[in-house]
Amino acid sequence: MFAKMKNDGEEYRHLKGESDMVRKWMAGVIAGLVLLTAIPPVMAEEERTLNDETIYDTLTDRFFNKTIENDFDVDTQLETAFHGGDFNGLIEELDHVEKMGFTMLSIGPVFSTETYDGRTVIDYRKLERHFGTEAELKTLISEAHERGIRLMVDVPTQSLSSEHEWVTEHPEWVTENSDGTFALDTANPEVQEALTEVFADFVQKFPVDGLRLQDTDVLDSGFIRNFAEALENIRPLYLIGDSEMEPVEGLDAAVLPGAEAILRDAYRTTDTDTAALAELMQESAGHLIRIDSLDSSRFTLDSAEENMFPPTRWKLVMAQLLTMPGIPVIQYGSEIAVNGAGPPESHPLLNLRVDEELINKIRDWSSLRNDSEALRTGELEVLAADDGWLVYKRYNDEESWIIAINNTSETQHLAIPAEAIGEGMEMRGLFENDVVRQGDDGVYRITLNRELAEAYHVTEERGLNAGYFIALALVFVLFAGFLWLVWRKGRQQKPAEK
Repeated sequence: MFAKMKNDGEEYRHLKGESDMVRKWMAGVIAGLVLLTAIPPVMAEEERTLNDETIYDTLTDRFFNKTIENDFDVDTQLETAFHGGDFNGLIEELDHVEKMGFTMLSIGPVFSTETYDGRTVIDYRKLERHFGTEAELKTLISEAHERGIRLMVDVPTQSLSSEHEWVTEHPEWVTENSDGTFALDTANPEVQEALTEVFADFVQKFPVDGLRLQDTDVLDSGFIRNFAEALENIRPLYLIGDSEMEPVEGLDAAVLPGAEAILRDAYRTTDTDTAALAELMQESAGHLIRIDSLDSSRFTLDSAEENMFPPTRWKLVMAQLLTMPGIPVIQYGSEIAVNGAGPPESHPLLNLRVDEELINKIRDWSSLRNDSEALRTGELEVLAADDGWLVYKRYNDEESWIIAINNTSETQHLAIPAEAIGEGMEMRGLFENDVVRQGDDGVYRITLNRELAEAYHVTEERGLNAGYFIALALVFVLFAGFLWLVWRKGRQQKPAEK
């Protein structure tokens, strides 16, 4: 008897395990098919412009250490020392960047340097030995391109090492900084010629997709223009700046002035004034937008000082950055809420052994942006901006989205007039699974719980979509198959019991 009970129990657990697997697989099928029917097709590679990119900003030394042979005087306990990150480490963890949906990887300066951040350049014509070899950098670029990820490096000109040959051989080209480094005079024609020559050689040897000029706000505008023209004659490249400044000729984009402060003030805590944020979005198209940088304190510090839970703050920020007009620049470690008051504290070696909830949320919003031209380059209409409750529309001739971000301490509601949505339409929430249809009074009413963000896809009202019917049919087929499996195993068991 006990043997029979044991066999029955084992059979039940076996069938229950199979049932659980079937239900999980069916749920995945349903979710995937519904999303495929809701989201338009991804952009073609050849159509991408800078406005289509999302930039993941990191430092080679602080990403991942793969090769121990180049760990010269590495000390992970000393914040100012090299920590061992290298080109092979970036190659090893490209899947991490790809998983989050970033389309461009910025790896900082890569030239021979005294400091881990690459700023204190010793020789522009040599790669930093801690980072790896020329062959490894070329492999990194190739591997990134195979994943559809473009690659960018930084160009530091304002903190050369005293050992740099230009400092010793051409003292008239530089001025000394207070920390003992040297800044190039980019208004000097000889300096312009030397920099242009060395970076023309660099981009011909290494097929990077862009360069970022460091300390752009103090560089000579004539140098930027001439530098951009010389590189354009070699091949198309992005050239961007790292400073908050108005655009200058030659730069494809610079950081929108005031963006960091406004975004930080809006999201450091709940129930904040949203008016400035709404105004920022009206000006952000074509600009780089970020909430912190490699040179600043981390946004996590702001939220922690307000006694808020940083991952929740970051989820809302990511929804904002990845759906508003502009080109998002997101610092490495944001996906794990890295803290720090500034370099080097804010530049830890990235820890990838963490809970992936925030990583997955970034992936969701990035995927949505990558698949939607309207979210990247479409028009903007702000529908509500009231003390943390922000609702706006992104649209073009092909598609429309309603983005709702509830950065308040209470559930929020909004009645949207038909003029903003259209007659006989419906709004399908992708994350909270809400479907909003036009009421009898002609308006669309959305409700969103506190500290959540939602994206509503505006479509013609059609009830259950094709993806749902297909998924529903699969459910019935699979359930019938499961019942047949139970019946068949039951029949096989009876002769054995007799």
